[in-house]
Amino acid sequence: MGTFVLGFQDIDKTKRMVAGGKGANLGELFNMEGITVPEGFCISTAAFRKLMGETSSLYHLLDQLCHLKVEDRTSIAQFSHEIRRIIEGIPIPQDLHEEIDAALSRLGEQDAYAVRSSATAEDLPAASFAGQQDTYLNIIGKEAILKHISKCWASLFTERAVTYRNQNGFDHRKVDLSVVVQKMVFPQAAGILFTADPVTCNRKNLSIDAGFGLGEALVSGLVNADNYKVREGKIIAKKVPAKKRAVLPLNEGGTKEEAVDPERQNMQVLSDEHMLQLEQLGRKIEAHFGCPQDIEWCLADGSFYVVQSRPITTLYPVPEAKDKDNHVYLSVGHQQMMTDPLKPLGMSLMKRLSTGQWFEAGGRLFFDATPMLASPEGRVVMLQNMRQLDPLTKDAVMTIIERDFITCLPDDKKEQNAGQTGNRKPSAGPPPAQIQYDPSIVSDLIRKTESSIEALKGSIQGKSGADVIDFIVEDVEELKRILFDPTSTAVFTAAINASLWLKDNMSDWLGETNAADVLSQSVPGNITSEMGMALMDVADVIRPYTKITEYLRGVKDDTFLETIVEFDGGQEVRDAIQSYLDKYGMRCSGEIDMTKPRFSEKPTALVPILLSSIKMFEPHESRRRFELGRQQAMKKEQELLERLRQLPDGEEKVKETKEMIGVLRNFIGYREYPKYGMVSRYFVYKQALLKEADRLLQAHVISEKEDIYYLTLEELREVLVTHKVDDEIISKRKEEYKSFEKLTPPRVITSEGEIITGKYSMENIPDGAMAGLAVSSGVTEGRARVILSIEDANLEEGDILVTTFTDPSWTPLFVSIKGLVTEIGGLMTHGAVIAREYGLPAVVGVENATKLIKDGQRIRVHGTGGYVEFL
Repeated sequence: MGTFVLGFQDIDKTKRMVAGGKGANLGELFNMEGITVPEGFCISTAAFRKLMGETSSLYHLLDQLCHLKVEDRTSIAQFSHEIRRIIEGIPIPQDLHEEIDAALSRLGEQDAYAVRSSATAEDLPAASFAGQQDTYLNIIGKEAILKHISKCWASLFTERAVTYRNQNGFDHRKVDLSVVVQKMVFPQAAGILFTADPVTCNRKNLSIDAGFGLGEALVSGLVNADNYKVREGKIIAKKVPAKKRAVLPLNEGGTKEEAVDPERQNMQVLSDEHMLQLEQLGRKIEAHFGCPQDIEWCLADGSFYVVQSRPITTLYPVPEAKDKDNHVYLSVGHQQMMTDPLKPLGMSLMKRLSTGQWFEAGGRLFFDATPMLASPEGRVVMLQNMRQLDPLTKDAVMTIIERDFITCLPDDKKEQNAGQTGNRKPSAGPPPAQIQYDPSIVSDLIRKTESSIEALKGSIQGKSGADVIDFIVEDVEELKRILFDPTSTAVFTAAINASLWLKDNMSDWLGETNAADVLSQSVPGNITSEMGMALMDVADVIRPYTKITEYLRGVKDDTFLETIVEFDGGQEVRDAIQSYLDKYGMRCSGEIDMTKPRFSEKPTALVPILLSSIKMFEPHESRRRFELGRQQAMKKEQELLERLRQLPDGEEKVKETKEMIGVLRNFIGYREYPKYGMVSRYFVYKQALLKEADRLLQAHVISEKEDIYYLTLEELREVLVTHKVDDEIISKRKEEYKSFEKLTPPRVITSEGEIITGKYSMENIPDGAMAGLAVSSGVTEGRARVILSIEDANLEEGDILVTTFTDPSWTPLFVSIKGLVTEIGGLMTHGAVIAREYGLPAVVGVENATKLIKDGQRIRVHGTGGYVEFL
């Protein structure tokens, strides 16, 4: 149509940078057959840039705005207000004025229009920016339209829009704005259609919100809209609340709120036929855009008009099944205590370690539980195994079983109610079969792993280029052999069974709750708890040297070990830290992703923990603590045995219990070793791959060493052979990873995209308390420290750690706290095992703990009852 004005017929998805997100989508919709979109035009982003160029002071203000942090609310408000004032004061250039005149003359100058903002950073697949800029309805007359176009330009710098961009990492100087001018529709009803249920995320269920009058009443939250759910041509749910207010157009322009006639307030807004029409319309638009859509619609004179469609950005991606059958996926990350996304290199290595059906979604791995749920025996085994994992996952799986979402095999019909079996408490019968305890079993397993790692280090040294990848791929088979060694599995399975046996039988026989928790304290040979105590010993070495302690308080660079030797005692301290890193430096938070920085690569992560230990403890505290825990365990053992002797069949019970305690204490420490062996191997792989990355960097094949993290092992091999890399793929995956970081992975998701959430029984939980899983007995209260990263672990004596998840790398913090609360975890996950060994009251699986518990708030942790109270 012109230099600055484009009709909808001239716009499609390729014009996002010209027409903004809203404009580009409207152009696509306008040109779709069978979709009715009110006529209109877009004022291009070129017009906005021309306007911004009229005043140099705007760029100065934008530069300052870009350097403000989200917390600088007062400054953001001041700068935003000033930028808006300047923009609204700039006259619309004459050439643009003429193009708008021509467009309005063609469409009808005296008609009513909606004037809507359309930013380039809007309606994106990963960030909708919905409602961040302004929309004006029922604008009549050329002068009013021009005035509101200026208001739309200015709305790019509302406080909410500026803050949203800051939070999502968008540069204010690189976001442009188009303005959509569209003929008004005066509907009897309007609303929003989600082609996937925004609450459950089910892709097969459409959700329709509907209200009387203009849709503004719904968007602004003025009314409780009708809500209808439609699935495959059937209306499956209706919610029809009272709708007391509506937004209606004024004859002279603008809108007004008005009361709905009492006899209409409880009426259904849409007929059933209209709901089914909307379903067909929604599915057509969804198919066109290729992803679930959030669609704004109007119903006028019996016809539906579409005034917007954008991607639903809050849905978690669905793991891709190989068939159209129903599938149920369980989060691997929730079992591995690492729910962060994995980078492609780490993901490809983890997939090679899988033994079942693993699928990728949102940068996380999911296990296909469908085959087990399709078998009666599989259901029983799964639910029994979940007893030591996550009760929220178990409850979600029970919901799926009750719905018959997965058809159970028809043979052995008696077993089809296996869900109830999974809930039944095991009887206090004879102990489960155990392997005979022999101290050499564990030491032999450890020696084999260590020998294998040393052999790996020697063999990989001489490899380079594609041979490194081939060698790693081959060695992963050795890693799998070690991880899934039957004897290794039997050892920690025996310990887990012994723990559960003691818990159940001591409860039945003696009324003793969680007896195994105390019996697990200070067990021998736990590599993870030893890691925490070893760091306390390093703190002992540093403690006498006050100048080194002062130096460490200001350390920010990971090369500090090179300069620490300049201090008195520096060589001794350096040697102590280096010795620690030699044994534990391959560990880190989120260590199942090979690409995560290890302690050896980022030793500053340990500095806050060392400083806390120096401040809080006396020398040799690690030995004292270990001995105290050992004595408490021995005392508990003697107490239990004495009480059992008083019972009928007392001597038999004593014999069985003593055997179980022996198995528990001698084998449970090994529970932590296989993962230690795995990440030790990972670190050898990583060091070899980073050498290859160095060579690629020197040859100018990649821009930075970490670029290799965004390639799979197979892709990296190809790059090492060809010395060519697709920079676009790396750039795209970096952006994807950022978007994945913002997603919250579900514990359980179906092939329909529905997220099934489990619930705790609240029977014995006080009002106002947060429920979780009791994993380590005792009750403690203190200051909550909400810590999401080890590097931020500035702890004081008596603090309670509240975090998302803990893996072995968090163990050094456990010596400094008096209680633990996590959002993720199970009875036998690493954090729970170490909390019991250290005697820390702990509750895990507390949903949204890091959001609902405020840093510094006083709380009480009921590690026996499984809940957290606010004080």
